[in-house]
Amino acid sequence: MKNLVILTGAGMSAESGIKTFRDSGGLWEEYRIEEVASPEAWQSNPDLVQRFYNERRRQLEKADPNAGHIGLAALEKDFDVHIITQNIDNLHEKAGSTKILHLHGQLTQARSSKNPNLIIDVGYRDLLMGEKAPDGSLLRPHIVWFGEAVPAMEEATHIASYADIFAVIGTSLNVYPAAGLIHYVPLMTPVFLIDPKPVQVPSMHDVEYIKEGAGKGVAILLRKLADFA
Repeated sequence: MKNLVILTGAGMSAESGIKTFRDSGGLWEEYRIEEVASPEAWQSNPDLVQRFYNERRRQLEKADPNAGHIGLAALEKDFDVHIITQNIDNLHEKAGSTKILHLHGQLTQARSSKNPNLIIDVGYRDLLMGEKAPDGSLLRPHIVWFGEAVPAMEEATHIASYADIFAVIGTSLNVYPAAGLIHYVPLMTPVFLIDPKPVQVPSMHDVEYIKEGAGKGVAILLRKLADFA
């Protein structure tokens, strides 16, 4: 069974009603990114940051996987599928995919402010200001904010380096270090890119473009991958 590695970004979840940063004029759900997704924001206005992610959890609880998510889950019948996602939602999980690596954390989890490895599941409930982790520190959203290291990158590069087929869905490939994953994909590996907008691929790979959104694009990808199964 061939290794199919898929990198997904915000465009993967757009058809499920989750807004993308690049389509919002530099805003994330009407907030400037610096106000809600940086360590400095957490220090200066933790109430706003907590409220923002509580709102995102409520939104996510009502969101359903789209046809793209469901199509990727179906690929597990014919491929060893590994999904590396920049998204903090759980729509891949809801769709039934089983091997998912979240580069930027997860909305449905919170972690200690002192120990990044002390992570707890919170589901879709609100985090209360002042709520404590088991180690007594303040609970914060389990999100990798701008300016923070991405602990899962080492595992992600390892997964990418064993790809027999690599697909990129709904990401501009402008956000590093995730955008650099393609450099770890073996050079002769077939690469597919699904996005309705032009994306500049920072590599020497021969890329087959599918200029569609996630739902239609994944349906086309499934047909193309039938030759590889």
